[in-house]
Formats: sequence, C-alpha cells, structure tokens
Amino acid sequence: PRYRPDWASLDARPLPAWFDRAKVGVFVHWGVFSVPAWGSEWFWWHWQGQHDAAYERFVRRRFPPGTTYAEFAPLFTAHDFQPREWAQLFQRAGARYVVLTTKHHEGFTNWGSPVSWNWNSVDTGPHRDLVGELGEALRESNLRYGLYHSLMEWFNPLYLADKQNDFKTQSFVLKKTMPELYDLVLKYKPDLIWSDGDWEAPDSYWNSTSFLAWLYNDSPVKDTVVVNDRWGQGCSCNHGGFYNCADKYRPGTLPGHKWEMCSSLDRLSWGYRSNMSLAEVMDEMSMIEELVHTVSLGGNYLLNVGPTKEGVIVPIFQERLLALGRWLDTNGEAIYESQPWRVQMENTTDTVWYTSKGPVVFAIFLLWPRDSVLHLSSPIPSPGTRVTLLGFCGTLEWQEQPGKGMLITLPYMLPSPLPPQSGWAVKLEGVK
Repeated sequence: PRYRPDWASLDARPLPAWFDRAKVGVFVHWGVFSVPAWGSEWFWWHWQGQHDAAYERFVRRRFPPGTTYAEFAPLFTAHDFQPREWAQLFQRAGARYVVLTTKHHEGFTNWGSPVSWNWNSVDTGPHRDLVGELGEALRESNLRYGLYHSLMEWFNPLYLADKQNDFKTQSFVLKKTMPELYDLVLKYKPDLIWSDGDWEAPDSYWNSTSFLAWLYNDSPVKDTVVVNDRWGQGCSCNHGGFYNCADKYRPGTLPGHKWEMCSSLDRLSWGYRSNMSLAEVMDEMSMIEELVHTVSLGGNYLLNVGPTKEGVIVPIFQERLLALGRWLDTNGEAIYESQPWRVQMENTTDTVWYTSKGPVVFAIFLLWPRDSVLHLSSPIPSPGTRVTLLGFCGTLEWQEQPGKGMLITLPYMLPSPLPPQSGWAVKLEGVK
C-alpha cells in the first residue's frame, strides 16, 4: 500500500525488522563544535545565543579578539580521520549500526551540501566528504548506516525569519532543510534517519509527513529505512518509526512501542571536550547496566562518542567501546535478536534482567551473588530444565526454590577483595 502524508497512515508502517534485531549502535557527534571542544556541542548557542559568561570568557582567553564561530571551521581538519579504523572499532564494540551527525544545530554539514555554500566539510575544514567516507567503510564492515540530521539551525537567517513569522512562512524548510534531507537519502541511501532539532515548530512547518511519505513510498531505501520520532512539536514518543522520547530515556516498565535509548560515554556532553576528566566518563559497569536494562525492556542501545577535531576517537572511549565488545562476545546471545520476556526484571535486591529467544530465557545478573548461588523467583522450572552460563563450559546445578522459582549454583570464582564487576548471563532451557 502507498502511505499517505498523515500520521495515521505513516505510523501504520511496520518497522523494518533489522532494527529490532540489531540492539546495539554507536552514535557519533562530530562537527565544528569539536574545535573549541569545550562545554558541549551546544557551544555556539551558549556563547552567542545565551551569552553565557563562562563561554565568553573561554573565547576571550583562547582566541584572538573578534573571533567568530565561522572561523572555527578551517580548524576542523579531520587530519587523522581513518574511516576504516572507525568502522573496525565500532564492529569490535559489538555495534550493528552507526549513526553519524551529518549536520547539528550549527548548520555545518559533514558532506558537500548543495544548499550550504562554504559551510560544509568539502568547501572548508577537512575538504572531505565525511558522510560518504564513513558510509563506505561501515558498509565494507557490514554495519548499518544511520544519519543524524538537525531540522533547525540556530542562527540561519531564513530560519530566524520564519520563527519571527510564528512559522507561518517556510523559506528555511523549502530552501534548506528539505533539499538537504532529500540529498542525503538519494546520495547515501541510509538505513536510518535520526531526526532532531524539531521542537520549536509543528510538523506541518517542517513538511515532515510529506517527506516521510516519499521516503516510505518512492525513495531508494523505502523498504529498509528506519526513522525516529523527532519530526515536530509533540511528535516525540507519539509519531514516527521507533521512539527516542528524550535523551537518555529510561522507561520503568515495558513500553508498547519499539524504542531506543541514546546515551553518551562522556556523561556531560555529546561532542568532544578537551577538559573531560576520567570521573566524567561512564565506566564499564554503568555501560553494561544501561545496555541490559534497555534491551530487556525491548529497546535498542545507542552509545555516543565525540571524536576530536582531527578525527581521533580518544583512547578512553576506544577502551570503553572495546570493553563493551568483549562483554558482547561472551553474552551477545542474550542480547542480539532477543525479545522481552513475560517478566523483565526480578523484584529483588539483586539486579537481574530477563530477555528471551523463542522458548529460551536468559537471566542477566549484574552482581555476582556472595554465596555463588543465584536466586531466580520468576522462571518456573520443569524436570528437563537445563541451565548454562554464557562463556562457561558445561551445565550448572540447580534446584527448585521452596515455594517459587529456582536456585542456581554458579561456578566457583577466585577469591578477591572486590566483587567481580561486569554482568553475566545464564541461559535457561525448559522453563516457563
């Protein structure tokens, strides 16, 4: 059926299956904001939209008097950007898809946009098509490619004029936003469009529904493309493909709609900050806990890194991504292509989360029990129940727990003053 340009029709489109199966993605925030590399990717807005004193002071101290934001663009060099190395890193991190910022709210495009003259990565800065180069490398590594795109631009005169007119005019949308979205789809054939920057105006201003109808009906990616929910005021958590709802969204119970949790390794920013400290970087345990919580509640986990202006993913981010990948090498069977189970978590002091694949149930526990006996109250065992620990040979002993559930005897762990930290998964076959 052809989709009509209205939400009732667009929302009825089934989400392409690859997205739910993928479970894990990497988000990349990279742009001119990587040059000052301070505060956050909202640098320009805090500095010249809000006139935040700390940002004004930072520019005064570090740059010549009269410096404008546009002068940062030539310093965005991407000298050390190796797209193949990025792709290998993301693959080793266990990601099945990668989402790159093609354009943030600053309006600078990471490809040679025909409607962003001299404010793009081909005309200035790197003099390279960053979107195209990364896409090629990801596809060689068999990873899906998503494009983040901000509908709005803080200081674009066309946007400011439309805003002045209460969004009754659409010069900016017709001359800038839509030409760029169509260009991105036709040029790079993305698997995913991660829309943002929608919140100031209704979807009727953005022409979102007509774009999505074209995307689903006639675009070269009509059968495979996935989109999020940021297409205009009030759309978030209500309309679109999968739901983001809000940054770092963490529902307490199982949502009724496919969703994604986006999180950032740097807890304080999405873009790279040169003054980031180790304490501000997510540790391995937090990352795994977020992933497990998200997937057990039916979500995908999109974990962000901000590269430097030269195109380096700093070693601490690489280390965290590789730690995630090692965990997934062992426990991925409980994550990829899984479904939420009838119970998502145990209501006990031990943090135990469940996923399932057909009749098989996985219990993922984040803390190793002190006596090496795992108490599970939700699964109902049968005489034929078989229990294994992912990454460990052989089956585990178990017994029915008086009253409810089961007690599983875990393998002996070497004594250590600290409890082991990272999360494990038991595979339960023959339980209800």
